[in-house]
Amino acid sequence: MKPINWHAWAKAALIRAVRTFAEAALAYIGTGAVVLGDVNWLAALSAGGFGFVSAILLALTGLPEEELSTLQRR
Repeated sequence: MKPINWHAWAKAALIRAVRTFAEAALAYIGTGAVVLGDVNWLAALSAGGFGFVSAILLALTGLPEEELSTLQRR
């Protein structure tokens, strides 16, 4: 079993989680808002938060970005 570079893993997982947060929030915002005042911000942030947590949990199974960076260093 190869050693895990926790710093690289955490960086890749955090980047993926933030991107997933933004994508989920934007998807929720774009579904029903005609103007900015029509957005249910609590629901949009909730959807983004759920995306963030699910991305971190999925990162526990492995990140292709971290594996690529490990291979490129060798």
